[in-house]
Amino acid sequence: MNKPILFNAFLAFLLLGIPKLSFSQEEKGSDNPTAARVVEDGGTGPYSAIMISENSLQSHTVFRPKNLSAFGGKNKLPIIAWGNGACANSPWEHVNFLSEVSSHGFLVIAIGPMPKEGEKGSGKSTSSQLTDAIDWAISQNSDRKSPYFNKIDINKVAVSGMSCGGLQTLEVASDPRVSTVVVCNSGIFKTPGNGKSAMPNLTKENLKKIHTPTLYILGGEKDIAYENGMDDYHQINHVPVFMANMDVGHGGTYSQPHGGEFAKVATSWYKWQLKGDKKSSEIFRGEPAGLAKNPVWKVAKKNMP
Repeated sequence: MNKPILFNAFLAFLLLGIPKLSFSQEEKGSDNPTAARVVEDGGTGPYSAIMISENSLQSHTVFRPKNLSAFGGKNKLPIIAWGNGACANSPWEHVNFLSEVSSHGFLVIAIGPMPKEGEKGSGKSTSSQLTDAIDWAISQNSDRKSPYFNKIDINKVAVSGMSCGGLQTLEVASDPRVSTVVVCNSGIFKTPGNGKSAMPNLTKENLKKIHTPTLYILGGEKDIAYENGMDDYHQINHVPVFMANMDVGHGGTYSQPHGGEFAKVATSWYKWQLKGDKKSSEIFRGEPAGLAKNPVWKVAKKNMP
């Protein structure tokens, strides 16, 4: 499938396939009370999360635990930079998923201004906004005036994204600060595109620049990115790579309560790769991997225990 068809198909999915999202009332206890909301119930993790627009990074949306006093010392917030589907400059369709991940103790920084209730957002994004997110988090950690001062683990960084955001992720995966890569419903086109869409114009050579353990989450054979993502998996032979497929199509489970199954798998990966959580690693390790015991998933892996 060529690039314009894939991009247009995903735009149609955005317009027709996502239910309206709802947020709770404005959150009054945050550092920036005029621009913070709770998504759903704040997530199922041990740290109730908020979605917030930070004055120092209004080009992005931050998802983080509401109570930052729990962090510092040996318990710091790893960084997750997120790119959206359709190259959208708004994370509106991923907020359930991102809030859930954050509630497990992560600083998630998504491309695009914080969406208002019921707003789908507009505009196009670029891959450089992922590195902007990392730059901001690192600077906040060293800023004595910031609520994040000495609370961020700047040595644990994930770049992640869905569809076009997955291609943006692969474009910046070579950044030496990156600790792990998560590519969702995406993969590099087998034949380079004609550059007419907003998607990064990558080739399979970009895969050789990955230097970290990598997770792919696809929506099965119905996913319009399935062939591209599976081909990526077959071509990556120099780093650990895990492939998880669930038969839900290109839209994944992001808008389901707490991000659905995709959030469970992604969160386990983040907890393993960024926090060293051994229990979370169990679904990826072993022969067969633990996730293979879940009938809704089909898995494959290389260069992994």
